[in-house]
Amino acid sequence: MLNSLRPILKKILEPIAKKIGINPNIITLISLLIAILSAISIGTSHKLLGAVLILLSGFFDVLDGETARYHNKTSKFGAILDSTMDRFSDAVIVLGFIYVGYIDWFIGVLAIHAGFMVSYIRSSSEAKGISNDVGIAERAVRLIILMASLLVGIIDTTYIQFVVVFLVISSYFTVVQRLIHSWKHGR
Repeated sequence: MLNSLRPILKKILEPIAKKIGINPNIITLISLLIAILSAISIGTSHKLLGAVLILLSGFFDVLDGETARYHNKTSKFGAILDSTMDRFSDAVIVLGFIYVGYIDWFIGVLAIHAGFMVSYIRSSSEAKGISNDVGIAERAVRLIILMASLLVGIIDTTYIQFVVVFLVISSYFTVVQRLIHSWKHGR
């Protein structure tokens, strides 16, 4: 869904990646650290700061890949590390929502599970040779929805749960979209 933005992101990120002299895997770990700081901010009712830190974590998550490509330091391990840290980041952010009571624990568990399943079906498909980045709730969209819920929550926190329920539904819908795509292309 956001793949159409990749050329624009490349124009923004490539000059930054050019100046970065550290290993892209370090940038991946920085992204996770910022996600943890976001979860702490959310868990202590600092909604705006939490939203800004989610955005910053996402920025570093995109920057690590661009840096790896620019400096020709892509690796299978780097891809695995990035994907793994993305799952940790996603989970810890949602745990911040649960901890502070913005969402019911069950909704939080579903949000984490649904996000994991969206990523799992893609990686499972790609391991079988099927490109599978279809769907309405890829990771960037899920992070945007979480940021939006925090921004809406500045006005009234009762709306946060409704936005996260929407996130859960759209994520499971994406799982179905990706399963159908895999079925069509994997027979």
